[in-house]
Amino acid sequence: MQLFCLNMGKRSRYKLLTYFAVAGLITFVAILVFNRTILPKKTPTPKELYVISPSTYRFILNQPELCEKKSPFLVLMIPVTLKDTEARTAIRRTWGQDGLIPRVTVLHLFVIGQPAQSDPVLQEHLERESKEYGDIIQMDFVDSYHNLTIKTMMIMNWIATYCRGAWYAMKIDADIFLNVRYLVDYLHDQGESSRKDYISGSVISDAVPHRDSFNKWYISEDLYPDTWYPPYVSGAAYVFSTDLARKISWASRFVQPIPLEDVYVGLCLHVLGVKPIYATKFLGLSNLFEVRRLKYERCTFAKRIIVNGFNP
Repeated sequence: MQLFCLNMGKRSRYKLLTYFAVAGLITFVAILVFNRTILPKKTPTPKELYVISPSTYRFILNQPELCEKKSPFLVLMIPVTLKDTEARTAIRRTWGQDGLIPRVTVLHLFVIGQPAQSDPVLQEHLERESKEYGDIIQMDFVDSYHNLTIKTMMIMNWIATYCRGAWYAMKIDADIFLNVRYLVDYLHDQGESSRKDYISGSVISDAVPHRDSFNKWYISEDLYPDTWYPPYVSGAAYVFSTDLARKISWASRFVQPIPLEDVYVGLCLHVLGVKPIYATKFLGLSNLFEVRRLKYERCTFAKRIIVNGFNP
């Protein structure tokens, strides 16, 4: 009887140890799968290269409570410079005006850096403009063509920090004409699938680095050694689900900065495994994000989300 009880005790302990081992293995596999899905293991760029970290720059002007007060469906982020006073005024009077679409909240914000040489008169005017309209974000990086990547990543960080409740965000240049009603209708038509990991615009999928040092878009092999760029959306204008702002900001830790902001966003999307979507209609024959410069025709513009080069 004693021997029987001893054997039963050993079996029970063995079964208990087996259960613990199996449970531990399942937990380990679950954690491994979760980490691979949510946070892919990547090697961050060296600290000296990570110049687009949000902590590198500070706000001069900000609108931190704007989205909390208005709960926007769409927020338009418009990169401009200090001297672009007329462009800001024109946008406020046209496609950036408040209340343009009934029962749909669309906000606009102008994102600005600092000029290489300070201009106290223009800066004072900008601060008055910010108080009057409440639509200016300014940070202390130098506003230049080669710093557009920094400006774009500051846009992503602002959305991730202050406007996570918005459904969509759009980065759009000041020299673009935006058909806001068409865009809102288009986004509504996309349904739930566009609420996560969604970015759409004029997709460029066959671009290669320019190695001619006299080319405006020159990229050296030291800066970018690959022979092709992953698919990206033209920087003139693109729309994305706001969850991507945080994810792109995270992915930027693993991508060496290059001065081509739209390509850089594409490189971040490549890290995330997110593919940009070409916005088209009529079996792909109609590009809704028209980045070519077209002569103004009312009917043509009415069937596009954006048109390039049209001064509002």
